[in-house]
Amino acid sequence: MIRTSDLTKRFGGLTAVDGVEFELGENELCSLIGPNGAGKTTFFNLLTGTLAPTAGSVEFREDGGWTDVTDDDPHETALRGVHRSYQISNLFPTATTLENVRVAAQAHGGVDSWKLWRNADAFERYEREARAILDRVGLADEADTPAEALSHGQKRHLEVAIALAGDPDVLLLDEPTAGVSSDAIDRLVELIRSVAEDHAVLLVEHNMDVVMDVSDRVAVLHQGELIADGPPNAVREDSAVQEAYLGGYEADATGDTSTDTSGDADPGGEAA
Repeated sequence: MIRTSDLTKRFGGLTAVDGVEFELGENELCSLIGPNGAGKTTFFNLLTGTLAPTAGSVEFREDGGWTDVTDDDPHETALRGVHRSYQISNLFPTATTLENVRVAAQAHGGVDSWKLWRNADAFERYEREARAILDRVGLADEADTPAEALSHGQKRHLEVAIALAGDPDVLLLDEPTAGVSSDAIDRLVELIRSVAEDHAVLLVEHNMDVVMDVSDRVAVLHQGELIADGPPNAVREDSAVQEAYLGGYEADATGDTSTDTSGDADPGGEAA
């Protein structure tokens, strides 16, 4: 559904993404892992048009062929069907849960997208879409709740709901379990599994138990380079991956992992 060729991004003398060759297939769930500062968020920003690459290309599969979207801006990329969530909550806090999703649906609605704050009654189809999405992510009972009143776990579900608005083909989920309690992680993992049944999903995640549990495939970035890409078990046993990132990782029945290194800065501007 989306692929890159020799994708490279330099910030001055620092190469954040270095010649990455990557392809995400239809209805595939691939986790992108690596140490903080490895280039994961920068890679997301290149895929969505938030950053322009120094070299290389990004292509999106549509109408049976590949379209070069390297020069598309984020709005154009989103309209093609590539949506993302963010590490840091990107919600309208005083708007209701329903309004957050309805506005997102409307933003992807073509001719109506510029009328974001018009009376919602004029856009019944967007509200119907929003309610259906809330039902899917388990927030139907919170439709009238202000986003700021949701629990942290519910906010993460809402972020996935917003990413689903407009029926995208590709979802980029940036650390959806960050800060979520162990009790809520299982529900979020089930949601991610459900979404991957009918979307291509690229997941950045530090919780290795989640990664090994949900992924069809795992790709590993280290110092901007893709050093491994394959089935979870094979990647886990890869000596280069062990040295760069997974040294000492063992599955933990509690869902915790010794390789959670969140908090350092990625050159792309966010922790990754």
